[in-house]
Amino acid sequence: MLQPVFGKIVIFGVGLIGGSFALALRRAGVVAEVVGFGRSVATLEQAKQLGILDRIGAEVAHEVHDADLVLIATPVAQMPELFARIAPHLGAATLVTDGGSTKGDVVAAARANLGDKLGQFIPAHPIAGAEKSGAGAALADLYQGKRVVLTPLVENSAGAVARVRQAWEVCGANVSELTPEQHDRVFAAVSHLPHLLSFALVHDIAQRDERDLLLSFAASGFRDFTRIAASSPEMWRDICMANRTALLDELGRYQQELAVLHQALAETDATKLEEIFSLARTVRSNWTSQ
Repeated sequence: MLQPVFGKIVIFGVGLIGGSFALALRRAGVVAEVVGFGRSVATLEQAKQLGILDRIGAEVAHEVHDADLVLIATPVAQMPELFARIAPHLGAATLVTDGGSTKGDVVAAARANLGDKLGQFIPAHPIAGAEKSGAGAALADLYQGKRVVLTPLVENSAGAVARVRQAWEVCGANVSELTPEQHDRVFAAVSHLPHLLSFALVHDIAQRDERDLLLSFAASGFRDFTRIAASSPEMWRDICMANRTALLDELGRYQQELAVLHQALAETDATKLEEIFSLARTVRSNWTSQ
């Protein structure tokens, strides 16, 4: 059996992220008990039937008091209220981590609500999402070979960070560290903006009178580009609002890029188009070959 062994893990939000975390740790044999909380009794019952949970939590105070680890895997907008609920009841040795796709807002919420327990919270972002959600989408190997970013706080001890890192590594993840500010700038560019653009393109098509005709001829290019528009609207609403400052900056840069393309087309500048396409192709090819 791998070490460290977690006696009890409590998960808030037993969907794709939280459920897969539990399944991975259970498969590795490093957790004795998994307890879940959520907004839907039906989802929690499903998670129990699927072997994700041992028990459905009844009282937050009772469950988090003696937990080794608490994972908050809800949409980021729900995290401030959850921090406030668990703060008075966290045991001295209980660590808390999260699965949020933004970090600046989550860290601010933790600072506002965790009080003297702040040092027990180690923020994390598993980069392993999918367009499907819910307990039924959870996979024991979701994190295998994927990246997880930790954004440790100055209040965290080295031991606390190492223990949370090891939990994610047991899931099969490759763990990196960034500051919360670095994290939000990076993911505004390479994750949040692409989702925004994908939603926008499908929304544009959806409002046209000839929508069905257009979609009937859409092929793999459209399918690949818009796959992420099937993601949770609630989750991505929260992510965009939480990281709006960095996302607005990236959207402005993209609008400038579109303006360059518009000008090249308007001026029949084939050379400019090929120059842009060639650089993009080279960078994309080099990235996928790594």
